[in-house]
Formats: sequence, structure tokens, C-alpha cells
Amino acid sequence: MLKGFRDFILRGNVVDLAVGIVVGAAFTTLVTSFTTSFLKPLIAVFGGGEVGKLGASFRIHGQVFDWGAFLNAAITFLITAAVVYFLVVYPMNELAKRRKLGDAPPPEAPSEEVRLLTEIRDALVRQAPPSAPEAPPVDRL
Repeated sequence: MLKGFRDFILRGNVVDLAVGIVVGAAFTTLVTSFTTSFLKPLIAVFGGGEVGKLGASFRIHGQVFDWGAFLNAAITFLITAAVVYFLVVYPMNELAKRRKLGDAPPPEAPSEEVRLLTEIRDALVRQAPPSAPEAPPVDRL
């Protein structure tokens, strides 16, 4: 049962994408509720005024600049991005690293020919007399 669930989680297809969209929509609702219930009033306290009544905003020539709403949206984005990274992206990257390490092929043993050639080379090196230092090359014109 757990193996099937693991295969489902690690398989990349349309069903998984649909599940991700549904979970993402639910998470977006949760973060929006948090920012509306807690952050907007907090921004209004520091920005002056009541929530929804030009709090955390200013006017220039009759135009309202609602910087509190922008700050709220920026905080919502940062919370969402952090949760997605730390709860989805980072664990999946770590899992991929672990799976890649486990799938590394074992080092190949040298072929019979390479092993024999290595033995011949080593035997020749043992039999060769110590050589004198080489003389520098002479230029001939």
C-alpha cells in the first residue's frame, strides 16, 4: 500500500498536476484568510485608520494609493513562496539527490585484456635496468 502511494507521489502526470492545483487553491485560501484576518489589521494599526476605511493609504489629487493592500499582497506572496519551497521543492530536491546516489552504477572491473596488459607493463618495469638520466636534446642544423 505504501509502495503504491510512493509511486503515485513520484510519478509525474496529469492526475498529480490536478492534485497539486487543488492543494494549491486550498493553501491560497488559507494564506489569504490569514493575511486578511491578522496582517491587514496589523498594517492598519501601524498605517493609521481602520481596515477598509483608507487605512494604510494616502491620497494625492483625489487618487487613493493603498500601500497597505500592496504590502499585504507582498507578504502573502512571500509566505506562499516560502511554504512551497520548504515543504515541496526542497524535500523533492533532497529525495532526487538520494535516489540519484542510490542509482549510481558500481565501478566496472577492468576487462581481461586491460588486466593482462597491466600485468605485462608491471613485469617489464620490474625487469628494466635503472636508466641513466636523459641528456638534453641537441639542436642539429
